[in-house]
Amino acid sequence: MTPLISVIMASYNHEQFITESIEGVLNQTFADFELIIVDDGSFDNSREIIKKYAEQDPRICTVFHEKNEGISKTYNDALDTAKGQYIALASSDDIWNKDKLKKQLEVLNKDENLVVWSEAAIIDLKGKLTGRLFTEMVKATRRKKSGDIFEELVRGNYICAHLFVKRESINALRFDENLKYLNDYKLVLELANNYRYQFLPAPLVKYRIHKGNTINSDASNWCKDMINFSEEVLQKYGHKISSRSKRKVFLAIASANSRLGNVSKSRKSLYKAVKLNPFDWLTVIYFARYLRNILFPRKDEC
Repeated sequence: MTPLISVIMASYNHEQFITESIEGVLNQTFADFELIIVDDGSFDNSREIIKKYAEQDPRICTVFHEKNEGISKTYNDALDTAKGQYIALASSDDIWNKDKLKKQLEVLNKDENLVVWSEAAIIDLKGKLTGRLFTEMVKATRRKKSGDIFEELVRGNYICAHLFVKRESINALRFDENLKYLNDYKLVLELANNYRYQFLPAPLVKYRIHKGNTINSDASNWCKDMINFSEEVLQKYGHKISSRSKRKVFLAIASANSRLGNVSKSRKSLYKAVKLNPFDWLTVIYFARYLRNILFPRKDEC
């Protein structure tokens, strides 16, 4: 029988976390789902753990990449395998609350054209609650979280990407395999361009902070992703977004280029941002950062 929900989980070298992540899905109060785990060429003990659970629970479907192909290809392969009416995104280092699927499904039962996301509680490397919430961590407590949030997302991503959405909605967009780090940002933005979001304020996910999920581990490529993504946003949506949002995108490009040492490109983008609003405080801050990066170049962050 075709499951109602397909939970898709990307796995890569998370042997110390993946057991909790899998059990968080399997222990859901709503049970009509399949769990598709795609391992992206892990060289730790992740595969053995995944295989053990797959042998014990017929709801689990596994795909194993022979080599590392990236998070976008991993999730797209999971989407190709999915059979459910709805898609729930999961991660192999985070933990779901037992009623996550039930509560998010209740929302889509009323309107299946929504994109559902929820608050998350931050945990540390060992799974201990830190007392912080995801929206606090990304400085989004006052940002619009439900309804038409496309314009808000153009100015920066603040979505906890454990999304719950109709399969047709996400399949029409997919993950961009040309982006290494900002593929989730592009997806949530494109979804926001087509659908309204619904935020659930109760923390339904425990979001783990550890060294493996920081951009500083590969700041250079993260900056390149930001430039490519931002330029695409301007090309695709420049005609419909406000001057304020355009300015924020130009500033993001300027900042990333300055981190990479691309002085002339950074200056051009900064100039375009200044033309849109030369007296805005954000423009002044970015201009100060630009000067700092010219005088004291650093490539360890973006």
